[in-house]
Amino acid sequence: MNLKALCEEAGVKLYDSELVSENGKKIYRIYIMKEGGVNLDDCARLSEILSPIFDVDPPVNGEYFLEVSSAGLERKLSTLEHFEKSVGEMLKITTSEKEKIQGKLVKVEGENIFLQDEKAEICINFHQIKKAKTFIEW
Repeated sequence: MNLKALCEEAGVKLYDSELVSENGKKIYRIYIMKEGGVNLDDCARLSEILSPIFDVDPPVNGEYFLEVSSAGLERKLSTLEHFEKSVGEMLKITTSEKEKIQGKLVKVEGENIFLQDEKAEICINFHQIKKAKTFIEW
């Protein structure tokens, strides 16, 4: 099963997926993105495509609940691809040395992430990032 291709069939792009346990229940979450934003119909359409496929070929063992949702305006970044999809957005990064940096994501080159803060362009190697997320200035 190619989850990325199935998302594209529904007119959206796969951002991430995760298996979590909440209140003793397994939840398989799929996060999606779309130019112009994701709406409820996008989530429902993808869920309708995936449900019969997952009935035959489940993504996890045992009983689980499927959730499809937008990746959101403020979302965690955990892969280089997440950073590449977020160029132009504002980020908050915590490095492995516990340094906190925020700025606009300018570009991703190889494993280097380039942010522009008020003073200068900052280059951070992907492997030095402990935590990163996008944020919106309200």
